[in-house]
Amino acid sequence: MSTYIQNFLRFIPLLQELVARDIKIKYRKSILGVLWTLLNPLFMMIVLSVVFSNIFRFDVENFPLYLLSGQVIFNFFVDCTTSSMTSIIGSAALIKKIYIPKYLFVISKVLSCSINLMASFTALICVTLVMRMELHVTLLLVIVPLIFLVMFSLGVSMILASMAVKFRDIIHLYSVFTTALLYLTPVIYPMSILPEKIKMLVMLNPITNIVMMFRNLYMYNTLPSFGSFFVAAAESILICVLGAYVFWKKQDEFILNL
Repeated sequence: MSTYIQNFLRFIPLLQELVARDIKIKYRKSILGVLWTLLNPLFMMIVLSVVFSNIFRFDVENFPLYLLSGQVIFNFFVDCTTSSMTSIIGSAALIKKIYIPKYLFVISKVLSCSINLMASFTALICVTLVMRMELHVTLLLVIVPLIFLVMFSLGVSMILASMAVKFRDIIHLYSVFTTALLYLTPVIYPMSILPEKIKMLVMLNPITNIVMMFRNLYMYNTLPSFGSFFVAAAESILICVLGAYVFWKKQDEFILNL
């Protein structure tokens, strides 16, 4: 274990360069640059708020804030896993030339998306202040569901990255999966409108628990129950460890499929 840690520490400068590269490439030739990290969720919130508040009439107090808080969580997961899925394939030329721990490419994507997550969270706070909503003391604890979210996303990213190297169809199918996942996550709608059977299905989605925990802490000044905390922690750790194991088992085969 100490050998792996020493090896990781040795490549930290490279990891920093990879994260910086990802940020620069994403906003290259963009006039507003990193500001889009703030503007994208705000514009999407405005559009969806108008549609679902006026047309579908979801009766949710402070619906724009409810919507944006769900978007912050769900969009991070989708962006993180989508970009990480092609991280090994996109770095094929570098992997073939020199030895680099391949997991660094996945971790760099997760870290760059985490920077965007912090910017999106800043946008959420700005909306809260503009709407003159109270910032509760439980705001300090939102780091907990965010840590669970990053761990869960890292595990899924490791699995997807290792599978996509050999099965490229996953890359094209994943957008269909995330679209379906959006409707199985209470980002847009409140859980109260769901029939009991559908509600049970939605609760099986690990992201649902993280979204609800984040909202309760941020909007409703409510601490999560021990059960929801334990389930979120267990799911995040399990998927993170499983992802690392799958990636470790498959990484030696990458070079044969790149």
